[in-house]
Amino acid sequence: MAYEREMTIVAEIARAAGDLAVKIRQGNIGIEIKEDESPVTVADKACEKLIVEQLSAAFPEDGLLGEEGAMREGTNGRRWIIDPIDGTRDFIRGTRAWSMLIGLEEEGKIVAGHAYYPGYQEMYSAAKGVGAFHDGKRIRCGSPKTKAEALLCCNGLGFMHRYGFAGELVDWISKFWTVRSMGGCLDAVMVASGVADVWIEAQAKPWDLAPLKIIAEEAGCVTFDFKGVDTIYGGNFAIAPPSLADEIKEFLAKG
Repeated sequence: MAYEREMTIVAEIARAAGDLAVKIRQGNIGIEIKEDESPVTVADKACEKLIVEQLSAAFPEDGLLGEEGAMREGTNGRRWIIDPIDGTRDFIRGTRAWSMLIGLEEEGKIVAGHAYYPGYQEMYSAAKGVGAFHDGKRIRCGSPKTKAEALLCCNGLGFMHRYGFAGELVDWISKFWTVRSMGGCLDAVMVASGVADVWIEAQAKPWDLAPLKIIAEEAGCVTFDFKGVDTIYGGNFAIAPPSLADEIKEFLAKG
């Protein structure tokens, strides 16, 4: 199986980081506010340190990019993109909607990744050409024919005013079957699993997206930024089934 070694090792690393975060959560999590006004905790930093150390030991030639500052140039065209705790606000508040996100970028393309949810003890994973899985069981996206049949996950509402479609957003959303948001990292895998159908995220960094992109793609979804470009570097993101992708792209392109 392609990337079998990477998938096995990274699953273990993600679970170890999850165990560490849960342990830290039982004590003082030491909240700080970063320059971009987002929160960071002792757990974010400790989990990134653990992930970086274990990835470096297993794949010493690979590069690294982490939300909490990890950065290393690789020598082989590969780079691990890490969000040690995606959903830090949820982690702080004690919900279960947070995860460890670890994605592998190879020559600029995301080819493998894991999203581990310690609160649920559930793992989502994917590798290029292999498929997407939830705890080892193959997952596929849904195939709604229209928005009226689709469940939309809409994240980052506080940033939607920046886009040209903002004035039409409420009316557009009302055309969906229903709207829910459990938090970005959960929304994305819900779409990949066919539980939800469309995810739009108004503000995102590469580490928020890397493994979610490959999981969604291998589950049959189409992924793109608000300009319709297939990238995790556009500052925003969307996931949709092929049946609705063009319609979603057309609306978001108004931004």
